Amino acid sequence: MALFTCGALAAAGLSAVGAAALEPRTAAASSHREAPLISGLPQLDNTDVYAFVSPDHPDTTTIVANWLPFQEPAGGPNFFPFASDARYTIHVDSDADARDDLLYRFTFTDHRKNEHTFLHNTGVVESLDDPDLNFTQTYDIELVRLKHGKAVSSHRLARNLPTAPANVGKASMPDYQKLRDQAVHEVAGGLKAFAGQADDPFFLDLRVFDLLYGGDLSEVGNDSLRGYNVNSIALQVPSVFLRESEKQPVIGIYSTTERRGASGHWTQVSRLGMPLVNEVVNPVKDKDKFNASSPVDDGDFLKNVTEPELPKLIEALYEIEAPAEPRQDLVSVFLTGVEGLNQPAGGTPSEMLRLNTSVKPVAEPKRLGVLDGDNAGFPNGRRLTDDVLDIALQVVEGELVGSQNDLGDAVDTNDKEFGHTFPYVALPASGSDTRAAADAQSKSATALDGGAPGLSGSWSQYTVPAVSGAGAVLLVVLGGLWLRARRRPARRSWLG
Repeated sequence: MALFTCGALAAAGLSAVGAAALEPRTAAASSHREAPLISGLPQLDNTDVYAFVSPDHPDTTTIVANWLPFQEPAGGPNFFPFASDARYTIHVDSDADARDDLLYRFTFTDHRKNEHTFLHNTGVVESLDDPDLNFTQTYDIELVRLKHGKAVSSHRLARNLPTAPANVGKASMPDYQKLRDQAVHEVAGGLKAFAGQADDPFFLDLRVFDLLYGGDLSEVGNDSLRGYNVNSIALQVPSVFLRESEKQPVIGIYSTTERRGASGHWTQVSRLGMPLVNEVVNPVKDKDKFNASSPVDDGDFLKNVTEPELPKLIEALYEIEAPAEPRQDLVSVFLTGVEGLNQPAGGTPSEMLRLNTSVKPVAEPKRLGVLDGDNAGFPNGRRLTDDVLDIALQVVEGELVGSQNDLGDAVDTNDKEFGHTFPYVALPASGSDTRAAADAQSKSATALDGGAPGLSGSWSQYTVPAVSGAGAVLLVVLGGLWLRARRRPARRSWLG
């Protein structure tokens, strides 16, 4: 869903590369249970990918990929390990040919000290090698180099690195920050690595699936992922290792999960690059097929992008006119990157996060990223703080083709503050935090009972159908697609 372009790209994107040559497949999504098959395999389910120039080490790039969504913090006794029969892989395309040049592959091994107890830990855990931490995992990192998509070398970067454990609770792990710090590892070549549990950094209201926020805008303003954890893999790499050259600093990044079958062969079951597309752009018939595909084969589902379903649904429910089709504004940057920012010269159209590693981080990131003139943000890579749901809604409703709007889900920030050093993701919610899931479920009701933030600006540019009487008006005013015209500085250009 979050696909972007500027006026020049909308005019020139498809004329430069014919539609038959583009034929894009829809992107991977922030895939919290987005496809039928992967929804039954949560350990293998990619949820989000982030890629950004490290704010405290701008000569490096940080990549964060998450798996295993909706972890209830108190979900013992087994909690949420990585799968030991899977390969979790971060893919890097350095030369924009839609084929992998580098693979960072993570594999995990289980360890249990005492099989005669049901306990995850048998006492207070003060370190990753504490004898009271009964269940642990370690992981290896393999670097595979490829040329034209074929592996030419393989090198083991690290062996038996301990993961950060599940945050069982305050009695078991009174100083979880200490455990997190011990799970950050220096890796040969100036790399840093982390694997373990973290707070889910994606913030949004998922009630879009209940007739687009209830059909009357009543189900909004609730961070659906508040209080839930994910499993994170984070890697910080000197940017010079990832990019082709200083003249070609743009890299493409996505992640996959492969599962080993009974025959010993590996099968790809999940793929993730750009956020929010496999969830709400791909129809059900295409979702599983996409999860097994590769960017070089992004050639089957052009119609899903050029004739997206979501604007039609919004128009049907709320009478906000859908932009004219075909949606070349969505196609151009979805496949190529923004011209002059993160579009490599002569690149092969394909779907993945594209990051210009020469764009320095900013001191005060803007949550709307490039849409609000912050070229260090989404869709130039993706930072943890980027509000991709609001960006996606605004763009899919025509922000970049003359239909300015301020659509959003009224969830503008994560419930936890992100870190300022690697791995940047927030600490996971503790099993002792009994309010986590309850708060997430009750927040919408609180907002409708006077807890919603104030509105500003005018609704005059939108026509919203009546529900019934004054109550309907109240729902619309408090509602949180938040068709609000929030006053903000004039739009900057994509490159200004």
